Amino acid sequence: MDTFMGYARKDGRVGIRNQIAVIPSVFCAAKVAERIAYQVPGCVYFRHPVGCSQVGEDLEVTAKTLIAIGKNPNFAGVVVVGLGCERFSPYELAKGIAPSEKMLETVVIQEEGDSLAAIQTGSRVAREMQQIASRQTREEFPVSELMVGLNCGGSDMTSGLLANPALGYASDKLVSQGGSSILSEITELIGTEDILARRAVNDEVAGLIRETINLTEEKLCRQTKGSTNKDRTHLISKGNYDGGLSSVVEKSLGSMKKSGNAPFSGVIQYGHQPDNKGLFLLDSPGHDGEVSTGEVAAGAQIILFPTGRGTPTGFPGIPVIKITGNPKTYIKMKENIDINAGAVLKQEKTIEQVGEEIYKEILEVASGKQVKAEILGHDEQFCVTRLP
Repeated sequence: MDTFMGYARKDGRVGIRNQIAVIPSVFCAAKVAERIAYQVPGCVYFRHPVGCSQVGEDLEVTAKTLIAIGKNPNFAGVVVVGLGCERFSPYELAKGIAPSEKMLETVVIQEEGDSLAAIQTGSRVAREMQQIASRQTREEFPVSELMVGLNCGGSDMTSGLLANPALGYASDKLVSQGGSSILSEITELIGTEDILARRAVNDEVAGLIRETINLTEEKLCRQTKGSTNKDRTHLISKGNYDGGLSSVVEKSLGSMKKSGNAPFSGVIQYGHQPDNKGLFLLDSPGHDGEVSTGEVAAGAQIILFPTGRGTPTGFPGIPVIKITGNPKTYIKMKENIDINAGAVLKQEKTIEQVGEEIYKEILEVASGKQVKAEILGHDEQFCVTRLP
């Protein structure tokens, strides 16, 4: 079995980064959380617009997602920042993260007195955590301890033909050694439900795959039925059309290739973590940020992100490896793209060779290599999904 160098966590999981997460329990505390993170190198913060004026399952999904983000093994410690009167209490957030046994502190603005006092307290506890984390060294672990998220954005016709199949090869190699991989973007899997269901480990999982995709299709039909603007009913973007894709089904047939040929072990609900290992389907919309956030909440330490048209986005504290199947995009956006699968189009490499390159990149990034999105400070992909 292949190995990587990571950080052991007390809950038995393994991180590939050793940062301190600063997480506001509500949008009102976002700026204070940001200021705390900026004061201490090695901190990342999670700006979001939720945590209050929500009810029912919408608020529950927010709560579970923020808790799960805090429990992700890439973070050695968490500073929870709250306002003090929000519906999702900062103490509930901290209590949910606590079972991970990582360093954890709660700062409440209304209890500290004002934002300046809260920033001062938060910066102090974050600095103390960072000093402790800086003394931890990497250890060798089998790849079975890795979980990767499969996401894509700005697709063109090369995504489904080249980049996604190469990523599927790498995903299969990881899963075959006991690792885990997550396929999502349900809105971009419409039409593939029977194909994916045939790869399920049992009839129950096959039924869940079909149900998940069919329910998303029904939801999209309701949302577009009464639209007064026909341009709002398209299920793929203008950039997808310009890149050579004709319909959502054509995009779906390419999108599913990211998952390779491994059997599906289960379906994950948003904000939840799987109980076993293998290849999973995550129930999530097609929005890049909501997908990545759901995958990180499920425990993914790395996101693999094919993009034919090109995108610079990243995720706080989670390396996002960018792959393109378009050689022109790689040349134009070489400061943002990590892997050039366009070499297949130019007959310089095979899909299998690029798949090996992606797999080796996963191991190197898991062992500490920084991806281009990290180096440039991109963190736009954190976005908690909302329920209607």
